Amino acid sequence: MIFKNGRETQRIRGADPKALDAAVKTLAAEASTTDTTGSSSGGSTSASGNWLGASLPRGYEDVSSSVESPGLDFMNVSSEAGGAKSVFESSAPSKAADKKDWIESDTDEQLMLFIPFQSTLKVHGLHITSCPPADDDEVMRPKTIQLYTNRSNVLGFDEADGVAPTQTITIEEGMWDTSTSTARVDLRFVKFQNVTSLVVFVVDGDGEGEKTRVDRIRIIGESGETRKMGKLEKIGDEQGE
Repeated sequence: MIFKNGRETQRIRGADPKALDAAVKTLAAEASTTDTTGSSSGGSTSASGNWLGASLPRGYEDVSSSVESPGLDFMNVSSEAGGAKSVFESSAPSKAADKKDWIESDTDEQLMLFIPFQSTLKVHGLHITSCPPADDDEVMRPKTIQLYTNRSNVLGFDEADGVAPTQTITIEEGMWDTSTSTARVDLRFVKFQNVTSLVVFVVDGDGEGEKTRVDRIRIIGESGETRKMGKLEKIGDEQGE
């Protein structure tokens, strides 16, 4: 049995020396390349086999598999792009115009993304990948992002103006990896300890265009106890609030 952060991640049954040898080599490679990237697609691969556009911080993993896909609720997404599930695809972004595996804002540059989880997570950070076409000045990468934790549903754009975000992030131009088009965003970990859902509000894009594009989102952290979906609860509220 192989454990990471106190959780079993792999089990090899029976006399299978090839599988054991492969597992040991994988662990050795992960230990030596935790803070580096490098694959033929310009990214790396997580222990779960998912493509990653940025390196993992030591001690944490890609927990995007904890996303409760049927509960995703995105607002102001263009119908000409991909659906909500596309940003959590395990493959690298295609960047092909005919394979719409990304999302793009519709009437303006803002996006509102409600992301519920199957487990209670400790979220260390996000990997956000954005691959706008070089010949299209109307499509931008996200710049200002507001995060809200443990909401029971998506926030309306007007409603977000009256709710204090858990954290506001500004993605500077130098944060984008030139080979993977991914920005690694580390969060204030103490504020993201018991997360059952995450609302990602893309406030504006980096440029003068009218649309914002997101190709992939990866949730980085630790997964905890699996929850019964349909019972989204606020964490940390005082009795009577």
